[in-house]
Amino acid sequence: MTAKVDPGGPGFCVVPSNPMPEGGQAGYFRTADNVQLRYGIWPKTSGSSKGTICLVQGRTEFIEKYFETIADFQERGFQVATFDWRGQGGSERLIGNPLLGHVENFEDYWIDLHSFHSQILLPDCPPPFNLVGHSMGAFVALLATARDRLMFDRLFLSAPMISIGGLPLSMSATAAMLEGLCFFGLGQIPLPGRKDVTPTSETFPGNPITSDFTRYMRMADVLAARPELEVAIPTLRWTAAAARAMAGAAADDFPDRIKTPVLMLAAAREEVVSTPAIEHLGLRMRSGRHVVIARARHELFMETDEIRSQVFAAFDAFITEQTPI
Repeated sequence: MTAKVDPGGPGFCVVPSNPMPEGGQAGYFRTADNVQLRYGIWPKTSGSSKGTICLVQGRTEFIEKYFETIADFQERGFQVATFDWRGQGGSERLIGNPLLGHVENFEDYWIDLHSFHSQILLPDCPPPFNLVGHSMGAFVALLATARDRLMFDRLFLSAPMISIGGLPLSMSATAAMLEGLCFFGLGQIPLPGRKDVTPTSETFPGNPITSDFTRYMRMADVLAARPELEVAIPTLRWTAAAARAMAGAAADDFPDRIKTPVLMLAAAREEVVSTPAIEHLGLRMRSGRHVVIARARHELFMETDEIRSQVFAAFDAFITEQTPI
């Protein structure tokens, strides 16, 4: 395997199984609270300009993982702008152990997105601005549009992390318990019992994220070539912050605060986030709706061609053709 890597800068890791989309440019910017984030911009490759897709990732993810999806958007006439959240990918890590996913407060992700919007999207990218988000990034996008409905014209969300199923306590109670542990100085230790593993061919059977072996191994190839992109287990502080934010999204007034048109896709074979919570929110939002994709696992953009074709059919109807909600 030959990787083209710029270890001293923001450059992308390119491996044969995961070619970079045409025309990409990498760079760094600093957030309002002075955290360095890596970003990338790609031009459209065909058709008339349809504006810009702001692509935001899930927890542990990195720009290179979305190369194929970025090319799909380019071919539809969109410029694509994306970045790595603080604490993951090629962005600045926040604590001494770079493998632990950490953030002090979910408000910090709002700072990341708002800084990217003001520093990169507005000056450097053509409108309209539509956001595509996955998992944690999709949830942050919902929080952002509830706060500022003018940031994006539409939101297309894949498996948003609105809630986590199977927990013994409510989100509010989980947050309170974990916040108590953080108060005693345990915020930067890894979440006990969590077993995130580096993807390899041996870890593919039974994995919860995709049923497509080729796309699963693309991620493995990139991490093998550039292991510093990897993030594994979240800290107690990250988990407490996530639980507190998800508890807030369960409030009765949250759906009414979302004024931007939203389409949420949920996976029928979901094991990471709660599909029932996505369905429940979709039924309560006046400006949004949801669709459950049959046979899909968590990472809809990394799934089989058959499942991805359903995802992009929904994208084209909602974003490319601007079908009303």
